[in-house]
Amino acid sequence: MKKSNLGSKRFIIVAVLVVIALLVSWSFYFSNQKYNPVDPLDTSYLDIIIADNSNAQEVAAILKKNDLIHTETAFLSYVRKNDFDNKLRAGHYKLSRSQSLQEIVDSIVSGRVVNISFTVPEGFTVKQIGNMLVEKGITTEAEWNDAINQEYNYNFLREIPSGQQQHLEGFLFPDTYFISENTNAQEIVKLMLNSFENVWQKEFAGQAENGGMNLLEIITLASLIEKEAKIEKERKTISGVIINRLEKGMLLRIDATVLYCLGEHKNVVTYDDLEVDSIYNTYKYPGLPPGPIASPGRASINAALNPEMHPYFYYCSKGDGSHYFAKTYEEHKRAKNKYIN
Repeated sequence: MKKSNLGSKRFIIVAVLVVIALLVSWSFYFSNQKYNPVDPLDTSYLDIIIADNSNAQEVAAILKKNDLIHTETAFLSYVRKNDFDNKLRAGHYKLSRSQSLQEIVDSIVSGRVVNISFTVPEGFTVKQIGNMLVEKGITTEAEWNDAINQEYNYNFLREIPSGQQQHLEGFLFPDTYFISENTNAQEIVKLMLNSFENVWQKEFAGQAENGGMNLLEIITLASLIEKEAKIEKERKTISGVIINRLEKGMLLRIDATVLYCLGEHKNVVTYDDLEVDSIYNTYKYPGLPPGPIASPGRASINAALNPEMHPYFYYCSKGDGSHYFAKTYEEHKRAKNKYIN
C-alpha cells in the first residue's frame, strides 16, 4: 500500500507539473500572439496617415481600425514598456497585416514614411523644374515661387551678380531625389543645392583651381553646352568652339540664350527673336551670359572644364542631333545651306 500511495503521489505531482507547464506555455503563446502579425499571408500594404500631435491611443485606434494589430491594449502596452509613447511620428505610412506589432511600431518610431521620387533632367531651367513639381502635386506654384526667391547660404551663390534673371539658375542639380510627402519647396531647393555642392566639391573643384574661369563662369559655360550638345561625344567639341570664340572676342551667337530670354521653347529661332534686348542674348552682347541658362549635368560640367583643343569657330545642326564643325564663316555658310536651308 505504501508503494502504491507513493506512486500515486508521484503521478499527481507529475500531472500537476505537466498542467502547470501547459498553462505557462499557453499563457506565453497567447501573450505573444497579440504581438504577431494579424495575417502573415496578407502582404498587401495599406496607406496609413498619422496626423501631427497624435498620441499613442489615437495611433492605436487607427491601426486597429485598419486591422493591423490584434488589440489596442497590446499596442499601448508595447509602446509604454519600451518608452515609445512620445516617439510615434506623424506622416504617411505603408503598413501590412503581415508585419508584427514590433515591426509596425519600429516603422512609426523611425519615421519610415512614404517617399516620393522625382527626377530633374539635365538642361532643365528653374522654371521647368518648378512646373514639373507642380504637375506632380509635390508643391504649388506659389510655394515654389516663394522658395526660389529666398536667399540660401552657399558660397557658390555669392558670386552671382544682381543682373541674373534667376539667382538659382544652373545650381539645382539634375538628379533623382527622394523626399517625404511633407517636404516643402524650400527643403527641396536646399536638397538640390546640397547635391550640386557635393558633386562640385568631390568631382570638379580640384580641376577648376588651375583654370582661368571662376565657378559661375564654368557653370554658365556648362549650361550652354548642355543646351547645345545632343550627342555625348560632341560636348567637349562644342565647349572648344565656345572657348575659341571667347578668346577671339567673337559674339557667341547661341540660339539657346535667345530662347532663355524669350522664356519659351521654339523649334525655329527667327530674326525678330534675335533682336530681344537682354544681357543673356549672345547675339547682341559679347562674352558669356551673366549666369547659367539651365542646370548642367556632370558631363557638361566636365566638358566646360576640359574643352577640346581644335581650330573650329562654328557649328551648325545636321538635323539628326549631330553638328557640322567649321573653321571659317564661309565653310559654316556652306554647311548651313546644306543642312538647314
